[in-house]
Amino acid sequence: MKNVTITLDEKTAAWVRVSAAREDKSVSRYVAEMLEKRMRESRDYANAMRRFLDREPSRINTARLPLPTRDEVHERTDLR
Repeated sequence: MKNVTITLDEKTAAWVRVSAAREDKSVSRYVAEMLEKRMRESRDYANAMRRFLDREPSRINTARLPLPTRDEVHERTDLR
C-alpha cells in the first residue's frame, strides 16, 4: 500500500467523512474503494471498446435490396 496526501475543500472533506462513516469505513478506505471502482470501470470500458472494434464489420443490407432514397426515408405525408 502507498500513502498519498490529498487536499480537499471543507465541504468536500465533510461530505467524504460523513459518507465514509455511513459505510463504517475510514476516509482512506472509502476514497481507495472509490478510486478502485473508477479504475475498474475505466478498464472494463476500454476492454469492451477493444472487443467491439476488433469484430469484423457486419453488412446491414445482406439481401442486397435497393436502399430507399433520402427523400423516401424522410417522407412525412401525414404532416402535409
